[in-house]
Amino acid sequence: MMNSDDDDEPRGYLILRPEELRPWELVRLLFSGDIEKPRSVDSSETEEHSFRHRWLIFVSLVLLKLLRFFSKLLALVGSALEFSLNFLSNNSFSGLFLRGEVVMPQRTSENYQSFIGHLDTRVSLDMTLNREDGEKYYAALSIMASKIAYENAARIKHVVENHWNMKYLGLVDYWNEYQEKETTQAFIMSTDETTTRSNGQETTVVVAFRGTELFNSEDWCSDFDITWFELPNIGNIHGGFMKALGLQNNCSWPKEPLSNPDRKSPLAYYSIRDSLKTLIAQNKNTKFVLTGHSLGGALAILFTAVLVIHHETELLERIQGVYTYGQPRVGDSKFGEFMEKKLEKYNIKYYRFVYNNDIVPRLPYDDKDLMFKHFGTCIYYDQNYQAKVMREQSDENFFLLRGIIKMMWSAILEFIRSFTIVAEKGSEYSEGWLLKGGRALGIIVPGVSNHTPQDYVNATRLTLPCVFQVYRDVSIT
Repeated sequence: MMNSDDDDEPRGYLILRPEELRPWELVRLLFSGDIEKPRSVDSSETEEHSFRHRWLIFVSLVLLKLLRFFSKLLALVGSALEFSLNFLSNNSFSGLFLRGEVVMPQRTSENYQSFIGHLDTRVSLDMTLNREDGEKYYAALSIMASKIAYENAARIKHVVENHWNMKYLGLVDYWNEYQEKETTQAFIMSTDETTTRSNGQETTVVVAFRGTELFNSEDWCSDFDITWFELPNIGNIHGGFMKALGLQNNCSWPKEPLSNPDRKSPLAYYSIRDSLKTLIAQNKNTKFVLTGHSLGGALAILFTAVLVIHHETELLERIQGVYTYGQPRVGDSKFGEFMEKKLEKYNIKYYRFVYNNDIVPRLPYDDKDLMFKHFGTCIYYDQNYQAKVMREQSDENFFLLRGIIKMMWSAILEFIRSFTIVAEKGSEYSEGWLLKGGRALGIIVPGVSNHTPQDYVNATRLTLPCVFQVYRDVSIT
């Protein structure tokens, strides 16, 4: 499986292939300890004695199968909804019905917004912050970059250059060797704020990975997939996220990508790594910030992990911080311990933000039968945007009846808050009818509405600067 410079021993793995799933195999999977026979499951273990673990594999396979089955329908619904929202926003009542003026939205234009963009229409940065505010400034900037990463290239360029007065360096669609299509997106920008040093000018470059798109079944498949691969002496890492980042078809991370004539676009890790090296060559004082919301957060921290695996010291020493929002779990406890040591070695600040009952940071589920664990210190926010610094977000009984009732009550309070927040916090925190609808849905499906970037933007803007000092103290402890 994995290539390694340090270990040639056999590696462990669990690969789920929902496209090979047959209904009768589900029954065999649940009631037979032999997991080698089903074509939909490939594992380094030939037997699985735990019924609970087999049940989790069963659930994951069913969800993946359903998501793929409804992928085209889901994409069609999303496309129609986005187009309708843009049509309504581009056409006023007077222009449409009184003067007969109709403006058709163009999907590639700078004015075309994604569904996420319509949930939270803010594009301006927090003007009360500047680079001198350190981590708080970069936390607020990073969530805005993570939010705008859901948009098309023209809109990202427009916002970065015209609203933020920064330098847009491009958005790229990246190839997935396993799905044989483009599944990953990230854009790069420069803050264009330079600080004079004795040996030249220092500038900060931000790499923002696009997260889970609401109507993209492949993104949700990555979140619900419990596939994993073992990296010798490092630990087990989530397979779906690794594939999105550029894992090679022989399940390896070679120093340079293997040749593939069928590859129609670059691989995320290798392309971004080379771009950052080019920027360093242009200015040796360049610093980097890696960020992403949801799936994008997982890719941001795993990008750092692969740099560590490849001993890319020059890049690692220039990472100013990794800021993730609503990030799912990416590996096991051994991988977490490995990464914590490396982050400390290279003095990389890793900020993992979690808002209230956001369901995605609780995925893949962490229990005795699954290996996935978070690592690093978490900045957790309750429904009042009060921050708490902890080693793990609060999720006691998250999927049990008691936890569901608690989440539903919290969702009711958030729905009420959507009507009162302007009076409490100010006009910039106003929530439109679409987000209010999402709050209402959150009462029925607890945890889902807490995943929108809106709450993370609010949280970072309302965070007291002392929280980051507490974060550093807890991280050191």
